[in-house]
Amino acid sequence: MAFRVRPASFGAVQAVLKELRPTLTLALPIVVGQASQMLMGITDSVMIGRVGVVPLAAASFTTAVFTVFYIVGIGLLLPVAVLVARAHGAKQPDECGRYLRHGMWVGTGTGLAGAALLLVVSARLDLFGQPAEVVAAVGPYFRIIAVSLVPVLMYQVLRQYSEALGHPWSPMVVLLLGVALNAFLNWALIWGHLGFPALGLEGAGWATLVARIAAVAALWLWLHRLRDLRATWPERWRGPLERRRLREMFSLGVPAAGQLLFEGGAFAAAALMMGWLGTVPLAAHQIAINCASFTFMFPLGLALATSIRIGRTVGEGRRAALRPIGFGAIGAGVAFMACAAIVFTLGGAGLARGFTPDAAVVALATRLLVVAAIFQAADGAQVIGAAALRGLTDVKVPTAITFVAYWVIALPGGFLLAFRSPLGPLGVWTGLAGGLATAAVFLAWRFHRKTAEAGAAPSVVR
Repeated sequence: MAFRVRPASFGAVQAVLKELRPTLTLALPIVVGQASQMLMGITDSVMIGRVGVVPLAAASFTTAVFTVFYIVGIGLLLPVAVLVARAHGAKQPDECGRYLRHGMWVGTGTGLAGAALLLVVSARLDLFGQPAEVVAAVGPYFRIIAVSLVPVLMYQVLRQYSEALGHPWSPMVVLLLGVALNAFLNWALIWGHLGFPALGLEGAGWATLVARIAAVAALWLWLHRLRDLRATWPERWRGPLERRRLREMFSLGVPAAGQLLFEGGAFAAAALMMGWLGTVPLAAHQIAINCASFTFMFPLGLALATSIRIGRTVGEGRRAALRPIGFGAIGAGVAFMACAAIVFTLGGAGLARGFTPDAAVVALATRLLVVAAIFQAADGAQVIGAAALRGLTDVKVPTAITFVAYWVIALPGGFLLAFRSPLGPLGVWTGLAGGLATAAVFLAWRFHRKTAEAGAAPSVVR
């Protein structure tokens, strides 16, 4: 029986390949920048892991709590990239500058409020049910990392503005320099080199804070002096904010923050459950989540590029290109994560030994990385699918999807498998895998529905 491939099929493939190249070109420096930011956390974990299991577990606990506040801020600031890209596509440079100014005020205010809440939380860390030795060691480090939320969110605004205007290399270079600075300061402050006191875990906190402040200052100066961006740089920073523009940003940012909170909060809750299981599971979780988060930087960078390209394409009125951009990026992300899954499966033990010499932690982390290998492809598909929808300013239904995936499926399933079955720590990660798979399927389906008719205008949410 002969099969015929319709010419339209070749046309669809050609459209995907045509749009994938500029997406990957934009994504490359974003991916490197994301990986650089992740390297800062991995550097901390590797160096702290050499101090001992308890400091490594304390760093894991701090990261889990900090991440909740961080991702809420990121969600509120995501409109900067989408709206700047759309204004850029519509050739409205003044609008780009206005969104940057409003984004910086929102980012600074969110950072200050989040840091204040984290400092309040630091007074009662015992309420999280973590091992006593972890709670005893974590206080100073937790408070220093809390303060670093302010420069982190300010940096994110500048970064999204730069990337949305087609200048992703500037934040990438700054982040790479930040990683180098953080590693040097870790070396000096953790072990007391060059005349500095040996501060251990607290020294890693100071190194991270200084590196993050230096990064936002460097990127500000760089972009301010960049000639190509002068037309889009705000003429003034002070003065009243526009209610209309704030409403526009928050109408997109609040649901996006909720969406990220449901996902990131699930991973933070998973870390807390690991702490309930003991110090070794918590330390092993920190190793496995660092490895999984590092590979996640590729689809995350690709997702940010996809969101920017879709926003710009909507501004240009090229509706037929939306589907090839979105599904091309999803395919590339899944392919990369499949390769990462092979690395985790075959080389998990070697990766774990790079963090700590403790045999029990290495053994458990190796098993967790096998579970991580299983959900790699789903993790890549869900983050790109969500970003593609965000580029269409479609956030309400995706937020509901992520809530069900992580808080109805992932966390209850992980809890039951961890505490009501022999799986223990592996059960927590198995539940997360189920949630990621659910999110991946339904977010891709949602994007398919929103762009069902090639060439027709999708229902872009205003």
